[in-house]
Amino acid sequence: MASSTDRTSNEMFFQIVALLLSIIIVHTIYVTVIRPNAENIIKKHAEMAAAGEQYEVPRSFFVVIKDLEQESCFILMLWSLSIMGYKSRIAMREKSMLSERFFNLAEGTKILPQDVNQLIRPIESISQEKDFFLLPRTLKAALSRFEVTNNVQFASEAIDGVCEAENDRLDSELSMIRYITWAIPSIGFIGTVRGIGAALGQAHEAMQGDIAGVTSSLGVAFNSTFIALLISMVVMFFMHQLQLMQERLVLDSHSYCENNLLRFMKASE
Repeated sequence: MASSTDRTSNEMFFQIVALLLSIIIVHTIYVTVIRPNAENIIKKHAEMAAAGEQYEVPRSFFVVIKDLEQESCFILMLWSLSIMGYKSRIAMREKSMLSERFFNLAEGTKILPQDVNQLIRPIESISQEKDFFLLPRTLKAALSRFEVTNNVQFASEAIDGVCEAENDRLDSELSMIRYITWAIPSIGFIGTVRGIGAALGQAHEAMQGDIAGVTSSLGVAFNSTFIALLISMVVMFFMHQLQLMQERLVLDSHSYCENNLLRFMKASE
């Protein structure tokens, strides 16, 4: 039987690998594409200003996302999307089990406690990987409780207990994604503070008529917050979609147990 410890270890390993790959991919794009293009654009505008032409603050996409804070936000976004993709894949595989018929019970059939051993065999014959999925665990818990107690109400409470525990587990496993959604705008605000601090440090140049340094620093301040808030909105959207998918999985599993097992149970005299 697959244990929760094995599942947690696999997910932790995936998260570490996903983080490393996110850092490598995003940093490579920044080094090879984004920063070189941003530097060329800034250099071009600086030359225009030096030649006495009207200076405009560059608003190119490459300039907006060129700084370290934006790079960090993109890394966290890619990492969180990888984690959510991993969890979504598991949820979809668990949902596919709802189409399986573990019990071929005709309408009017009654399940007695002595029938449990026969009914539980198809569930125990599934692969070890699927054995820890919600539906098999819920069905086995209900059948085992019914066999021991000879009480349909206790079997129903077993189903409720497993589903509630699964809800709590899924909610707790979203804590890393919630932390990332909090960290992304926080990094953006760090960029804002850094940019404003740099602008204040160049105030003497602005007083002498050279506002290029101040405008560049203020650009860092506002661009970092702008990108961070946009990325945070994207991550939160996908997080809520994942949470909705997981909640539906628990509700559908509960309904499956009620419609395909619980309503056929009858306590023996």
